[in-house]
Amino acid sequence: MAFDPRMEESWDEELRGTLQNMLGPSEQVVMAFFVEKSTSSWGIGGRRTDLTSKQRILALTVKTSKLKKNMKVRLQVAADSATGLKIEKVHNLSHLSKIEGILDDKSGRSFILNFDLLQKQTVRPSPQWTMRSLDDRNRLLTSIFKFCKNYHGRAPKITGIDVVEMQLWAQKYSKGTPAEAPSKADAKSQVASVVNEEELVDDEYAEAETEETARVDDNEIVSKDEEEDMDALLGMYVMGIDEADVFSERLKKELTALDTANVHAILENAPLVDEVTEQLDTAMGNIEDMEEWLGTINVKLRYMREDIASIESRNNSLETQARNSTSLLNELHHISDRFRVPPEYVATLTAGTFEEAKVAQNVEACKWLASALHDLEPPFLEPGYISMRAIREKRSELENLKGVFLKRATSFLRDYFSTVVESMLNDKASFSQKGQLRRPDHADLRFKCRTYARMIQHMKALDKNSLQPLRKSFCLSLNLLLRREAREFAKELQSSTVVKQTVTASLDRLDSGKNLQSPKESPGANSTVSEAYASMLRTFIPYLVDESSFFASFMCFEVQPLTPQVEPDDDADNIEEGTRAVNVDDIVPDTPNHQAIESQALKEALQELLDGIQEDFYSVADWAHRLDPWSCMSMQGITEKYLSRNKADAAWFVHRLLDDLQVRISSHFNQVVVETSKQFERADRSQTGVLFSIVKFANLTTLIESQIVGQNSRENIDSAYEKLAGTIFAVIENIARNDPKNAEIFALDNYAAFQDRMYELAAVTPSLEKFYNEAADAYAQAGLQYAQTMINYQFERLFLFVQKVENLLLSVEPEKVSSYPGYTKTDLRKTLRASLSGVEKSLQTTYKRMQKSIQRPDVLSTLWNQYFKVTFLDKYKALEEILLKCYKEETLSPSAADMKTILDKMYST
Repeated sequence: MAFDPRMEESWDEELRGTLQNMLGPSEQVVMAFFVEKSTSSWGIGGRRTDLTSKQRILALTVKTSKLKKNMKVRLQVAADSATGLKIEKVHNLSHLSKIEGILDDKSGRSFILNFDLLQKQTVRPSPQWTMRSLDDRNRLLTSIFKFCKNYHGRAPKITGIDVVEMQLWAQKYSKGTPAEAPSKADAKSQVASVVNEEELVDDEYAEAETEETARVDDNEIVSKDEEEDMDALLGMYVMGIDEADVFSERLKKELTALDTANVHAILENAPLVDEVTEQLDTAMGNIEDMEEWLGTINVKLRYMREDIASIESRNNSLETQARNSTSLLNELHHISDRFRVPPEYVATLTAGTFEEAKVAQNVEACKWLASALHDLEPPFLEPGYISMRAIREKRSELENLKGVFLKRATSFLRDYFSTVVESMLNDKASFSQKGQLRRPDHADLRFKCRTYARMIQHMKALDKNSLQPLRKSFCLSLNLLLRREAREFAKELQSSTVVKQTVTASLDRLDSGKNLQSPKESPGANSTVSEAYASMLRTFIPYLVDESSFFASFMCFEVQPLTPQVEPDDDADNIEEGTRAVNVDDIVPDTPNHQAIESQALKEALQELLDGIQEDFYSVADWAHRLDPWSCMSMQGITEKYLSRNKADAAWFVHRLLDDLQVRISSHFNQVVVETSKQFERADRSQTGVLFSIVKFANLTTLIESQIVGQNSRENIDSAYEKLAGTIFAVIENIARNDPKNAEIFALDNYAAFQDRMYELAAVTPSLEKFYNEAADAYAQAGLQYAQTMINYQFERLFLFVQKVENLLLSVEPEKVSSYPGYTKTDLRKTLRASLSGVEKSLQTTYKRMQKSIQRPDVLSTLWNQYFKVTFLDKYKALEEILLKCYKEETLSPSAADMKTILDKMYST
């Protein structure tokens, strides 16, 4: 019995209605089916292996977009749950790429829908769907195929399923003539009128069949009429209207009739073909005659074109020559006018004066001469003109003018600078005198030099090497002035400084500890000589940097400009901004190589300018060291402060000067440290009690920390601390080694004194904290040794017996120890009776002995509570364990707990 889709219409409407209520009005359910979903995985050899099979509902739904006016067709998978139906998966038909039939399924009801979702999720096998019947399968797949084609512009590929069978099924159950496929513009109206599944199945059957035929053979192209005839023939064949043999015989007869008709038509058209052939022969003769005439005309035209091209070429050449001649005459007139030397410039460059009133004229003449020389060089002058005789003669003339002017200007400026400097050297009021420190002031000198600054700049533009003799002469003259100023200032500074400290009293000041303030109380405390050294640097370092910067700018060194150095704590040193640099255009070097050359030339010039002035700084540093050796610390910090500020090219000499000063002061400081270390060692070699060097070191660290200026000197000071503290610790160890009887007491007193005096500074100074911890460790070790000595003095026999038993246990079992001579129970009782009889009195005697040796109560309390009691209890517990292990029948009286109680009650603090 054939399947009738109307038999299940009521059931289908009920299922579709249920899904429609669940989805709501936003989507229209077209059809719905009960299916079985088989989930599979990739097994061995790439084969799919069925795992589970579940009941599901496949629903084909349509959703209309109001904004885009199109339809979105989706395939939704629903599952039954405890709360009712729920959507498990939603697939868009636009992603459907392939419908694959299951070949192993003989019923043909199973298939796989492959969706192209590789860009969204990992690859895994698609589920297998099994319909209830072939009719359900055909209804669903036919509808999916038409929806994809009509609304998504493409149809999925179908494999493993008989497409002709599906088309015959669709044609058999269609209601009438297939309708045209609805367009996207009509999608909204179709859904609004409730989409009917039979209409969707019937639509475009003929187009689906044509599409499938085209997919099978893309190379076979047929017309529309042939396609319709073929459809009619195939329709008759598959519907059983005629038998196959009869149909084949009929086709043969029709083919014979067509061949007969074609032969008859050819015979009828033979006379017409002969007439056409005759006319074609006539036309070919006419064409050959015309081709001969055209060849003759073409030769004549070629000769005419050659003549015209020759005439045009000669005409263009004549026009070009005329233009070139005109341009050449104009250019020659322009060049002759441009290189004519004005008579006033010739007079200024060769015989003019260099008075202050004539400086502007000299500058103008220099500018013209430099411009004229530049115009004679590429790219300002065409390369073709350079070899002309007139240009060479003009260049020679300008070079002669340049040489004469530079020689005259250099000679004048050398004499002028020497005269100005000599007048300042002869003026004694410009230097420091007895009872009066005078700061150098070169404002008048710079004002006079600034008059010729622009002229010097243009001399540099004319010839970069022309300033070498002028720079050397200026450096030699100014060097005399600077050295004289530094020498007089240093001499007066030393004579006017009030000395409060002598060399012999330097260490005595540390011994007394008087008038010493902590770093918190006087963070800037410095000696008088340190203040004198700081005054020397404060006066001359910014001054020398400023002079170097002025020299670099005035003599046109092509280096980066130097930022003026202004001291925040010395407002009187502020120099007027106008005197710091020359108001000339800065020339920045073009290349790194050029800048390196200029920088090296500037360093050599500064060496000549300031050479010798460092001796005055060295003399002040040496003088300060002789008067107050420990002033090196503050001087080093002051030097570091100025060293970090002067790093430009113009401050190169000053930076090197400060480096040398720092090395010299560090050498003085190391010398003081070595001498102090030797004094510590000599003074404490045979001393008893607390060493004097500990007191000296504590006072010394207080002094050093109060005079530290800067951060870089921290390393030298830490190394000094290490050397001095190491000397103190070595002296303590040597004295203790030479006096074993009082070694522990001596070490305890000295390490305790070291900790007491260094406690505050160690809390804020990491290097001192290190030595504080070393002293604490040595103190602990000495305390343990002293406690052990006191225990052995009173209870040596008892704990010696314990030690001997412990050694015996290494080779004998605990039960057999009491059977060995010297280890019997009798020996044990004698030892306990001798050692523990009157144990409280023995402990009191030990404490009084410690009290007699240790003078400081805090040290005594620490030794008793932290070292003696702890060590004694540990040994006593070991004795109790020996008894429990080897002498089980013996009891210890008092026990370890009782002994702890006795010790806690005794001299508890």
